[in-house]
Amino acid sequence: MAGDVTRPGEVVAPCGDPGQTRLIGLGVGAAVGVLGALVRRFSALPNSLTKSLTWDQGCEMSRHNEFTAATGVPVYFCEPAKPWQRGSNENTNGLLRQYFPKGTDLSVHTAADLAAVAAELNARPRKTLGWATPAREFDNLIATLVPPNVAIIA
Repeated sequence: MAGDVTRPGEVVAPCGDPGQTRLIGLGVGAAVGVLGALVRRFSALPNSLTKSLTWDQGCEMSRHNEFTAATGVPVYFCEPAKPWQRGSNENTNGLLRQYFPKGTDLSVHTAADLAAVAAELNARPRKTLGWATPAREFDNLIATLVPPNVAIIA
């Protein structure tokens, strides 16, 4: 729901892992929250998975230059009123609406609540992944990037 404001100053953003949904409640001061959350998430990923970030026209990315400076990841913006330019985001928004109908007060949901929804979505098979789950595909991708006998600490 990048840029999907549910109440003044409250945003939930799907965040940063290829093929996976991570939800971060940003609360008031969304641009600052988005910046910090995205820098933390992207900094934890291997560089080969962080080539770019595409966002809609929401004001929560007003600090995109700072994000690029901190991570080296360029930010691209979709054109207004062209949702097909961010199809994955639109699909994720639709899935999230099953848990959080439009107008939901997200301030009553904890980080654990958001993580549980993200885990359910990441365990849900997707046609575009040959009916594999995003979690499995992401794990497989990470396994190809990590040399054998190296532990990953999350």
